[in-house]
Amino acid sequence: MSWLLYIIQCSDGTLYTGITTDITRRLKEHNSKKGAFYTQNKTPVMLVHQEPMANQSQARKREAEIKKLTRKQKLELVGNCNVA
Repeated sequence: MSWLLYIIQCSDGTLYTGITTDITRRLKEHNSKKGAFYTQNKTPVMLVHQEPMANQSQARKREAEIKKLTRKQKLELVGNCNVA
């Protein structure tokens, strides 16, 4: 099972970071308001960044690292993906 770290942009311009083994399913969950509580009222969401991870442990560690970043640092990480 391959893990992915992902960052999505919510409809209000905020960024959400998570991990999954199936990015297509996870994006559908977020957009159908069955994903994380944070994104339920911020749909639609758009994938702006993803990183393949070797295992769940590595994915969780990377997720924690990214969640500690400032918004400016996160925007630098995702690059210019029409993220405002």
